Amino acid sequence: MVRFGGKMACQLVSLGGNGAGQFLAAAAVALLLRLFSGPGPALMPEDESPDDEKNDAADEDSPDVGKVFPVTIRWSNITCSLSDKSSKSVRFLLNNVSGEAKPGRLLAIMGPSGSGKTTLLNVLAGQLMASPRLHLSGLLEVNGRPSSNRTYKSAYVRQEDLFFSQLTVRETLSLAAELQLPEIASVEERDEYVNNLLFKLGLAICADTIVGDAKVRGISGGEKKRLSLACELIASPSVIFSDEPTTGLDAFQAEKVMETLRQLAQDGHTVICSIHQPRGSVYGKFDDIVLLAEGALVYAGSAHDVPLTYFSKFGYRCPDHVNPAEFLADLISVDYSSADSVYSSRKRIDGLVESFSQQSSTILYATPLIRKEGSKKLSRKTSVKGKGKGSWWRGFWLLLRRAWMQASRDGPTNKVRATMSIASAIIFGSVFWRMGKSQTSIQDRMGLLQVAAINTAMAALTKTVGVFPKERAIVDRERAKGSYALGPYLLSKLIAEIPVGAAFPLIFGAVLYPMSRLHPTFSRFGKFCGIVTAESFAASAMGLTVGAMVPTTEAAMAVGPSLMTVFIVFGGYYVNADNTPIIFRWIPNISLIRWAFQGLCINEFRGLQFDHQSSIDVETGEQALERLSFGGSRIKDTVVAQSRILLFWYCTTYLLLEKNKPRYQRLEPPCREQIQSQLQLEPLDPDDVKQPQQLDPPPPKKDASNQQLESPPVEIRPFILEGIK
Repeated sequence: MVRFGGKMACQLVSLGGNGAGQFLAAAAVALLLRLFSGPGPALMPEDESPDDEKNDAADEDSPDVGKVFPVTIRWSNITCSLSDKSSKSVRFLLNNVSGEAKPGRLLAIMGPSGSGKTTLLNVLAGQLMASPRLHLSGLLEVNGRPSSNRTYKSAYVRQEDLFFSQLTVRETLSLAAELQLPEIASVEERDEYVNNLLFKLGLAICADTIVGDAKVRGISGGEKKRLSLACELIASPSVIFSDEPTTGLDAFQAEKVMETLRQLAQDGHTVICSIHQPRGSVYGKFDDIVLLAEGALVYAGSAHDVPLTYFSKFGYRCPDHVNPAEFLADLISVDYSSADSVYSSRKRIDGLVESFSQQSSTILYATPLIRKEGSKKLSRKTSVKGKGKGSWWRGFWLLLRRAWMQASRDGPTNKVRATMSIASAIIFGSVFWRMGKSQTSIQDRMGLLQVAAINTAMAALTKTVGVFPKERAIVDRERAKGSYALGPYLLSKLIAEIPVGAAFPLIFGAVLYPMSRLHPTFSRFGKFCGIVTAESFAASAMGLTVGAMVPTTEAAMAVGPSLMTVFIVFGGYYVNADNTPIIFRWIPNISLIRWAFQGLCINEFRGLQFDHQSSIDVETGEQALERLSFGGSRIKDTVVAQSRILLFWYCTTYLLLEKNKPRYQRLEPPCREQIQSQLQLEPLDPDDVKQPQQLDPPPPKKDASNQQLESPPVEIRPFILEGIK
């Protein structure tokens, strides 16, 4: 393989010119050989005992697909702070938060906007984006053992439901199952597994409907959310994290999604979700809740009537026929209507936080944890599942099939591109209608070839930068699961888009060429179409690089055309290559517009004779090429240069995707002061918590801003007010 790669690299370098071109070609070939011959990702066991090694073979022979291993997650003293260098201040996103999530129970993290719900969920899932301004500390235990490395399977369902829009629900699940479960070799077993997921999540009725997007109507928002759950459930995760699963859904769809999460919890999964303000029927599905206010813990424990009873001992009673979730949201929210209301609501919240911190040890951790043996077994099973995902070619063929279905079925986009290709060709052909052989036709031919090169490149670029940033989010999510490597994805995308991507330049050339009466031979027409097609692929590769470089579609749409404008200026028509300043001489060498324009000019002018009347007139096409500094060039040189540019942009895309892959914040152990304060905390008697002593509430105040609820006008317990002072 090394000898073959070296031979191929030498051949390509010999075609690529001298100097920087040779170095670029050699580096690109070496990188391609590395990414297309390397193995895929595999999850390796970390702490495997000799007994585990003996049982691995048996586990691989009979994989427990669909079996859920119970996992209990306990966290304590979770503190997340964000520093501001300009003001030298620190803002706490989470402050000493503790809690527990148990298998078979649905835990909801509730709180007003900005309370830290999503931050806590990301910390528990290990999905908090890394930043030098962040500091994250605390303890996280899984089945009673410190969890420094992820030893259990987990699923994270984000707010945005991202899918390949032209695939059906069944195809989406089937491809995900083939990528994530290579141990299921039988097609019948895999189809049965997918069908069970479809029925389990209520997707059987829309199984053969495309997912759809803003251009094509597909499944509903609730069905997309359940499809996200189904894709995450393929690998039978022990823990399911869901970030605000009801966002953007109506009341009925929201309740259906939460009912699905509740059923998953009853099946043995540990389900943790963040939710803003659920309706009453949705609140009734929660087993446990965590209430956060400005990053502080107000309550953590059982749901239903337990938190209402807890807060009633402070004088805050939920009125009859009022949604408990709304009551709790009002209780822990800051009222910004006036300065007095802000002060009173903050004082109330601080008191509730302080009160709960004093008796949290009797409310949290009431149930025993699973023994460590279960965690060991889970770790072994997780490692076994990770084996077998290094099949590079298997992943390539699956991704190629998916990319082809997405590209070929995208009817609206393909129709628009075809229409624009025909329309632009008709416009250009009408402007440059049947050019003759006069002296003025020389400038017309150059202008036509230049606008043809610009139009082809811009059409391919704008299409790619408008789609790829969204697709990159899907790829990052799937690569984080270890479903496939980056190499087969990029190669499959390139090959799948060749038939569709080549169709539009061919349509453009077929309409424009006869209308403008360019060099009227079939071989010249074929070379014209080949040059613009190669340029289209190079522009698409450049769009991939731009999409991998910037975070959003809007930014890509701004950067891509701006970069293309630079290549247009140095495209050979506006600035002659011999007159280019020395510091900019390298730009024409990487300008795909320049190489396309050069190839089109050589194809058109070579062998052409023009009408002339004086000795200073241009008599032949070769003389016109000399004025453009294209005299000694060949079409072969332009094709090699376009291939080299295509290779360069794909390799750059690969490096950028590797460099910009998500990196998550590491959980540091808590500081010694936090641990000592927790150890010195004296818990209250459990009987006192279950049957709190009813204290006489303070007299009501005249300020109406302090009476936000319909409960008795009680602000807070007297001893808490003394603590605040």
